[in-house]
Amino acid sequence: MPQIQSDALVFFGATGDLAHKKIFPALQALVKRGSLNIPIIGVAKAGWNLDQLKARAKDSLEQHGGLDPIAWDKLSSLLRYVDGDYNDPATFSALRTALGNAQHPAHYLAIPPSLFEEVVDQLVKSGCSKGGRMIVEKPFGHDLASAQELDRILLAAFPESSIFRIDHYLAKGPVQNMVSFRFSNSFLEPLWNREHIESIQITMAEDFGVQGRGAFYDQNGTVRDVVQNHLFQLLCNLAMESPARKDAESIRDEKVKVLKAISPIGNEDIVRGQFQGYLDEKGVAPNSNTETFVALRLEIQSWRWAGVPVYIRAGKNLPVTCTEVITRFHCPPVTKFTPEGLPQDYIRFRVNPDMTIAMGVSVAGAEQNSPRELAELVASRQPTAEQMEPYELVLTDALCGDSSIFARQDYVEEAWRIVDPILDASLPVFPYAPGTWGPKDAKAFAPPRGWVNPVVDANGKTAKPPHA
Repeated sequence: MPQIQSDALVFFGATGDLAHKKIFPALQALVKRGSLNIPIIGVAKAGWNLDQLKARAKDSLEQHGGLDPIAWDKLSSLLRYVDGDYNDPATFSALRTALGNAQHPAHYLAIPPSLFEEVVDQLVKSGCSKGGRMIVEKPFGHDLASAQELDRILLAAFPESSIFRIDHYLAKGPVQNMVSFRFSNSFLEPLWNREHIESIQITMAEDFGVQGRGAFYDQNGTVRDVVQNHLFQLLCNLAMESPARKDAESIRDEKVKVLKAISPIGNEDIVRGQFQGYLDEKGVAPNSNTETFVALRLEIQSWRWAGVPVYIRAGKNLPVTCTEVITRFHCPPVTKFTPEGLPQDYIRFRVNPDMTIAMGVSVAGAEQNSPRELAELVASRQPTAEQMEPYELVLTDALCGDSSIFARQDYVEEAWRIVDPILDASLPVFPYAPGTWGPKDAKAFAPPRGWVNPVVDANGKTAKPPHA
């Protein structure tokens, strides 16, 4: 059944950072593509008027992506503004007036989750929620209990089919390409299981610190910030079965099944680290035990994956900025043609800074009777201007009602269930020097044959790992 197109976009938090850095540039890009021609109503309490909102939007475009005069003129004509308290019924009465004849508005909550309940309640009371959709930004809670409470608030006003939980990571081209590669290449399916794959490792490295976001980061840490959302999404794309049908719910069903097969992570399956100097960051508590690095181990107890350990590593102030997956295959038995110590075959997926799919294979050495060497068969490319940026794609899909790349309620709650036991801040956190691969304890806590550290060349392009 065709989905109904939203006929207005309301975004709360119109004067905030997210709007300035991401939303306005995405809106201009959609206007430029000719795919956005509906009223865009910003809501905030800033004491502003429409001209001031337009000035803020124009400044956003000049700083983040570039101002396109023709697209800006069109976007400017679509902008509306409502200023007022979120707990004041008059604000929502003004919003109802600004919506005019719109019957299916999409409400985007680019605001802290603590404000959700009041805004949702006011949307219902004012009639603005009728026929509409709800778009919400992560974090979807800070643990299982808060995620369930957030779902209670949203589901009191909107059906699950009308709730779009944004994890922009799922909208990245390389993340989507990972699933496409798996299911569109028939040679891979017979190998993609516990009989052939020895281990999986996922690394998300950043070569910078908290970048002035100390207060925010100190309330979250690495597990909350990237593991239970972004990296679990990568894992589900790697491990899911092919959906029975092409619809969004069938796709999301398979992802939830992956999480349901993972037991909660125990204290023995995690190493936490904190880069030296973190405690000096503005907004960070003097005695903070928040992790800026984590290495953890889990297993998917399914017919396909039982017995295959999965290692996840993420952190700040590491040597490079790169997100990469390595799936290592079992070594062949030792024979005359397969001597002991052969390089181990693998498949490598790189999500950023470029998109790479590489296969590591054993080949004959250059010299007669020399040991076999590891070579990579590489497909790699940089993003192109024609590709939609993640926020362009999530807004496009939400406005047309396609929920394929959005997290469903049960997915969110299953992800929190897995990490809930390791959110306890009393777990030890080990120091590590900036520019290293985390605390030394993480090196011992490693996949069979060790971690593969991503390599990025001077141009930010992929480079073959020195060993895999």
